[in-house]
Amino acid sequence: MSDMDFGPARFNMVEQQIRPWDVIHPGVLQLLSGLSRDVYVPDAYSGLAYADTEIPLADGQSMMTPRVEARLLQALDIQADDTVLEIGTGSGFLAACLGAMGHHVTSCEADAGLAQTARDTLAAQQVANVHVEHRNIFDVWPGSRQFDAIAVTGSVHAIPSQLEQALRVNGRLFIVVGDAPAMAAMLITRVGEDSFSRTALFETELSRLRGAAEPQGFVF
Repeated sequence: MSDMDFGPARFNMVEQQIRPWDVIHPGVLQLLSGLSRDVYVPDAYSGLAYADTEIPLADGQSMMTPRVEARLLQALDIQADDTVLEIGTGSGFLAACLGAMGHHVTSCEADAGLAQTARDTLAAQQVANVHVEHRNIFDVWPGSRQFDAIAVTGSVHAIPSQLEQALRVNGRLFIVVGDAPAMAAMLITRVGEDSFSRTALFETELSRLRGAAEPQGFVF
């Protein structure tokens, strides 16, 4: 199907799913109204590209629903000069969104197949400012890097303190914390060298981030 075939579905996604879920950020609404989500969806699920459902990917992973993606983007409020870390590339769609809003995105994916598929799709869509790394963040991460925003696309039992330390001052972290069925989407902001604000945004349920059951192995 051509991109034009998905136009009404994309419009309905924004108007019937995203706006009613308290997404008012004009940049996010404009982005999701124009970006083709269908090209990032596995062929078997192309008909569900704009539906209010998680879409299965390889390795037992899945794409978040469009409304959760939109709330994540709104919460992080990515600026044009921001450097962004995404943990869990999945299909590459959210990485493309983050790249469209920010300066550069480093996206880490633990599954080699998903990482390569995302690279191929992003390249085909001429997304040049997203770098996909095949890396499990619960392995040792060499060096010390900090980011303006961090997006975690799978849930964790508890917030790894190393992720907070990977934020620059005024940096923002979006992460879903807890155990099913009681999970909360959180926004953590580094307000000083040693201080953070933590805000619960909404309740949701999200697939567990690969390796997240063993956070003691994570080193930044």
